[in-house]
Amino acid sequence: MTVILDGKKLRDKILEELKTRLEKYTLKPTLVVILVGDNPASRIYVNNKKKTAENLGINSIVINYPSDVPEQVLLDKIEELNSDKNVTAILVQLPLPEHIDKFKIINAISPEKDVDGFTPENSGRLFTGEEPYVYPCTPKGIIRLLDEYKIPIEGKHAVIVGRSNIVGKPLAQMLLNRNATVTICHSRTENLPDITKTADILVSAVGGKIIGINMIKSNCVVIDVGIFKDENGKTRGDVDFNTVAPLTSYITPVPGGVGPMTIAMLMSNTVELFEKNL
Repeated sequence: MTVILDGKKLRDKILEELKTRLEKYTLKPTLVVILVGDNPASRIYVNNKKKTAENLGINSIVINYPSDVPEQVLLDKIEELNSDKNVTAILVQLPLPEHIDKFKIINAISPEKDVDGFTPENSGRLFTGEEPYVYPCTPKGIIRLLDEYKIPIEGKHAVIVGRSNIVGKPLAQMLLNRNATVTICHSRTENLPDITKTADILVSAVGGKIIGINMIKSNCVVIDVGIFKDENGKTRGDVDFNTVAPLTSYITPVPGGVGPMTIAMLMSNTVELFEKNL
């Protein structure tokens, strides 16, 4: 029988735990989000993050710049936030306009305030086996979801479709650190179904429906990170849920699976950074 991995339910549980943790402190964490331009999707994400943070008692500040803001203005602001003892965590909402070097911006964030876990120091710590200040939110949420449902990781073959620095690569390393055998696939991978059909745990993070019934083996665990609007305006994931789900042992829905966990882990990271600096 297929079990649906309920990210919303676990998110609510985690947020309630975080709220309780924060109640014992007089001081509160401060999360600063930098938003460049007026991308509708980015604005929705940022508003959701702000609302969630404030519900927990986290101070949430959004700094919005026009799309033509000079790169140096962002670098100067990040330097100012790095030096501000009242700022716990800094997040730069991606994507950024083309004239801005996203790597230069991310690299400017202090590792101790890098709530996304994207800076070179935090990435380096992850890939060398040292504990980063925090783990990237979406991979961390996926691992937390697997653990909540007591899904074994050690010794299992995990196949990840997608090699982004945000999900695919860090998740691969986190699964390796839990003693899984990991294969990363991408747009140039040949014979993709032959590889995905060997997966005990299959993670798809490409943002377009590609995982069909011919690409999984029976009782596979399927984690769908992709999210997009189809031609009818319906929110979908990478996985053809209706046909694939009956063959799986566990599967995440879209929406309601990985997405809620990402925001929960952002809040968790904010609290972790706060407690490390008390």
